[in-house]
This record gives sequence, C-alpha cells and structure tokens, in this order.
Amino acid sequence: MKIGLYFGSFNPVHVAHLIIANHILNETDIEKIWFIISPHNPFKAENSLLNEYHRFHLVNLATENDNRMKASDIEFSLPKPSYTVNTLAYLAEKHPEHEFCVILGSDSFQNFDKWKNYEVIVRNYSIYVYLRPGFEVINTIKANLHIVDAPLLQLSATHIRKCISEGKSIRYMVPDVVLEEIERGGYYKK
Repeated sequence: MKIGLYFGSFNPVHVAHLIIANHILNETDIEKIWFIISPHNPFKAENSLLNEYHRFHLVNLATENDNRMKASDIEFSLPKPSYTVNTLAYLAEKHPEHEFCVILGSDSFQNFDKWKNYEVIVRNYSIYVYLRPGFEVINTIKANLHIVDAPLLQLSATHIRKCISEGKSIRYMVPDVVLEEIERGGYYKK
C-alpha cells in the first residue's frame, strides 16, 4: 500500500491540514495518509509546543472518522530531535509491505537541502509537495517530485494559538471535536 507521511508539529491540527490530506488522497495515487506528529522539530523551539501526547490526541480526534487517515506517534519512541530520515528508515524496516512517501508544503521544500541526510530521502522516496503562496518549487536537488495543486487556505497553527490566547473563537478553523478538546483541556491559554 502506498502511504503518504505527513510530518508536522500539528500544534494544533486544523482544517487546512485535513483539506490538504483529503485532496492528496483524492487526486494522487496515495492510498492512506499517516500524520506523523513530531515531538520536537529541530527547526522549532520546543517550549512553543503543546505536549506531544495532547497533539497526538487532537490529530487522532480529527482523523478518527476517516479510515484513510491516521495519527502516528512513531517519533515519540525515536531519538529527539526528530529527523525525517530516521523515521523513514524505521518505518521501512518495520513495514516492508508498504511504500512510503513524504508530503510537505513548498515552504518546507525550499529548506529541504538543510534536512539531515536529505540525499538519502531524495534517493529512496517520492516527495509530494503542495503549493504554498510565495514559495515556488525549484527542484535543484533532483528529487522525485509530485506537485499537488491543493486548495490554498491562509490558516496557520500560529494564528489559531494567537486567537486562543486572545480569547477569540477558533470555530471552523479546527474540527469541532478538536475545538471541544482544546477548550476542555485549556490548551494554548497563556
């Protein structure tokens, strides 16, 4: 089975993540998407992140009614910070029956050559890039790229966290079950 690995902090997961995942499932040959929740992205400050188990739970809630998507905590048991190349090697060894590929935004792809052992990823995996405004895709690293023209939403987890900290509504920005859990847990209130 062809599985797209959608890496991210998902701090929190929001409707744009889900719309992109759904579009990729509808418009490409990827059969399932695993949301790989990164406990610590080496490019982000760790103290800005909600606890990884809470973030995993929110992604689980957001995807539980779609059997094409699932939340994965695989990086929680791997060395930190999380490096995509290590996660891919681990998953390929643990699940040789699947073909894995990487899903990321064109903003992240612009920095791909700064990722740990990016050459190994480029050599062994397809990369599905969804376009983000202002971030052109220039494939100087000769990756096996699939450009996905997914719907564009100007929505970010940073904006959602800011709204929460300012006491503003995030309804419609996140699935209802995620909203309820964020409110119940008091997440992102400074």
